[in-house]
Amino acid sequence: MPSLVPHRILMTTDTIGGVWTYAIELCRGLQDHGIEVILATMGRPLLPAQWEQVRGIPTLTIQESSYALEWMDNAWADVDQAGQWLLELEAKFQPDLIHLNAYVHGALLWKAPVLVVGHLCVLSWCRAVKGGEAPMRWNTYRRRAKLGVQAADAVVAPTGWMLFQLERDYGALPRPCVISNSRHVPQGPDLTREPWIITICRLWDEAKNAAVLAAAAAHLTWPVKLVGDARAPDGIVAHWPNVEFLGFQSPDAVIDLCRRASIFALPARYEPFGLAPLEAAQAGCALVLGDIPSLREIWSDAALYVPPNDQTALAAALQSLIADPSRREHYAAAARQRARLYTPEKTTHGYLEVYSELLENREELKTDLPSITSDQQHPATH
Repeated sequence: MPSLVPHRILMTTDTIGGVWTYAIELCRGLQDHGIEVILATMGRPLLPAQWEQVRGIPTLTIQESSYALEWMDNAWADVDQAGQWLLELEAKFQPDLIHLNAYVHGALLWKAPVLVVGHLCVLSWCRAVKGGEAPMRWNTYRRRAKLGVQAADAVVAPTGWMLFQLERDYGALPRPCVISNSRHVPQGPDLTREPWIITICRLWDEAKNAAVLAAAAAHLTWPVKLVGDARAPDGIVAHWPNVEFLGFQSPDAVIDLCRRASIFALPARYEPFGLAPLEAAQAGCALVLGDIPSLREIWSDAALYVPPNDQTALAAALQSLIADPSRREHYAAAARQRARLYTPEKTTHGYLEVYSELLENREELKTDLPSITSDQQHPATH
């Protein structure tokens, strides 16, 4: 157990993607150590299913907002207003530590030590998804994200690959560290596997590449089911033939679907960690994933990999598992075994170590400050 543990943390999260799931998992882990979390939400109001998730965490206090996120178009007025709101929350709740799950607000004038966690970044997203550097319209993001990262007391990423991308874009990082994400999937009954393929993601996100899976679906003998929000923040709705759209599902419903599906497919172009493959692996699915460094780092030889933009290769890989039950079972077992590396206990312990280091460093700085004599406090007037 680390020597210093915070009593209260102010943490930020968006409510749109996997960062929300990550934050709730971590809040559950911190609860076991008596740590209170003030969770400041941005992006959109919580959905009923999200409110249901937080009701079982007595040490969690939600502070809800709808401020736009720093990676959204025309977001800077909202980002600045959110920054003022966050400083007001710090003044109100007096946390021992600030845990930011985005970059820009790292540059605020915080009183407590600041940890920035890099879950994704527009700059590395553009390289992976668009094949080049982010265009000039992202220069404000580039500048302000760098200021936030450099102002932090420590920076964490969920994979070594993502940490390298942050160093590439923002220079030497303060106290860099890799802490893997995790997801607890409760043990359930062994259900008979059904002959279909599932994916779980933001269906509108080009990085997740659901369109390529939909194209490959036309060449498969099993149906493909897509779980997730098809409506992008700009209102455009993803829609393709050959697949079944199941829409947004509650966490429990997602796990039930993964327990029934035989194969999970995510031909991602960009995925700094990926909680959905982890859920599917824990639930017993075989994995077919985009052949990108971060997913190779996480899953090693426990998944099949395909070039993200090659729908022919994707269809062939999926059909090979459809046609060979023993091979499918092999990859399902391998994925489930590999998933045991990414436990909530391990993730929580990693963050407790970083929190402790930041608090210890703050205590050392206080100790190193010169003492102030009474004469210095009340200098004589002449």
